[in-house]
Amino acid sequence: MTPAQDLREGIDQLRHELAAFRYSLFRLETLQNYSGSSEDDAFAEWRRTGRIPVTAELQQWCERTRHRVGQGCRLQRVHVVTEPLTDYVRFELASYAPNVQAGEDVRIIPVRGDQWPTDVHAADYWLIDARRLWTMRYSPDGAWLGAEPTTDPQCIADACAQREAAIAQSISWSEYDSR
Repeated sequence: MTPAQDLREGIDQLRHELAAFRYSLFRLETLQNYSGSSEDDAFAEWRRTGRIPVTAELQQWCERTRHRVGQGCRLQRVHVVTEPLTDYVRFELASYAPNVQAGEDVRIIPVRGDQWPTDVHAADYWLIDARRLWTMRYSPDGAWLGAEPTTDPQCIADACAQREAAIAQSISWSEYDSR
């Protein structure tokens, strides 16, 4: 089995943990292009039509988000976006609307050139209940390779610190979208 296959095998466990979290989810996104995921078809449709398709996966995510936020849980996402925006990031920004309407706190850190937010690493991850970390792995061109879990206390503490730094330096999706 190749390392990429090993990383992809964890996706079912990650999906389970994203559905079963107890009180908080945080997602850090830092790439400007993503591919090789369930969003490829939606991106292609958006490029053809200018509309975000409402997939079964998106509907399920939004239903779960509404339910969990209603229970007092917190779902947060920060995307570091480099301006000028890539087509993919424009798609991603448009696709966040249903997430925000469902109660997810989506935030944006706009950067230009070689700027990068302080204390935020250029690495994507999911932080679940501030105690479980899934590092997302991508090829240099943004193709998804898989996810790697860790329960290492130092890695989780670092991810929590990055989460706080990212939130502090971000603006709401709504504010960014209204620009």
